[in-house]
Amino acid sequence: MDPILLATQALNGLQLGVMLFLMAAGMTLVFGIMGLINLAHGSLYMAGAYAMAATFGATGSFLAGLGAALAAVAVLGAAMEYAVLRRLYARDHLDQVLATFGFILVFNELARMIWGPAALFLTVPAALSHTVEILPGAPYPAYRLAVIGAGIAVAIALYLLIARTRLGMLIRAGASNRTMVSALGVDIGRLYTLVFALGAALAGLAGAMAGPVLSVEPGMGEPVLILTLVVIVVGGIGSIRGAFVAALLIGFIDTIGRAFLPALLRDLLAPSAANAVGPALASMLIYLTMAVVLAIRPQGLFAARTG
Repeated sequence: MDPILLATQALNGLQLGVMLFLMAAGMTLVFGIMGLINLAHGSLYMAGAYAMAATFGATGSFLAGLGAALAAVAVLGAAMEYAVLRRLYARDHLDQVLATFGFILVFNELARMIWGPAALFLTVPAALSHTVEILPGAPYPAYRLAVIGAGIAVAIALYLLIARTRLGMLIRAGASNRTMVSALGVDIGRLYTLVFALGAALAGLAGAMAGPVLSVEPGMGEPVLILTLVVIVVGGIGSIRGAFVAALLIGFIDTIGRAFLPALLRDLLAPSAANAVGPALASMLIYLTMAVVLAIRPQGLFAARTG
């Protein structure tokens, strides 16, 4: 096996993993603490990408686009929680699914009305448009390395916020017993709005960083939402640590499987069979992984109480 290709695909898997973590962390935080299933989380990812595209196109500054995406999606998330979602905390999960599915339809149509149905393509910022030689003769895009670094930095910051700050203590306490926290004088409604805005900002950050790598278009949040749900289930619902481990695991398996499995099967099967089975099996690897994990640990790799 070519070591350069293997190293390149491993970094691609790591990049996909940190992007999935940014998505999964916000979604599992909201579900673990507030008990709210938010299917519109992918739409917040899309909103972050569009906010980046609009600001980057108007100012030419990638950092301004990043800041605008974070701020816009955090405000949008807080508005969603305050105006609609807080009325669903005591309702059945089916009601939450239906309401947030409605948000998906609304946001997709709004994106088409404002930016049109055609995809937008962002350029990589000039400072990160070069390549870095990760191994002799193996250049790798600096922007993708920056995405990996930013994702790991956010994971560390999120851990410190949850584990080492007073706000994190209130968040963990609210997840365990919201009634007791409220009785101690904490404004649980404001805390929930803050948590939802934080989760939305993480999705917006993922969307903003994905803009120069993928195309920005209506409905771009739905495919990544499916991967995010797989990450949350594998890691353990409500567990930030589980989301991090599972995101890296799913990112590696998906990338390495798609890169090497079809070629590997061509050495074991007839070419026609390998060409038919290889791509299909590669696309199913993450779901097979999820099934194996759930068969061994139905609660996921890390139960929420240990996350």
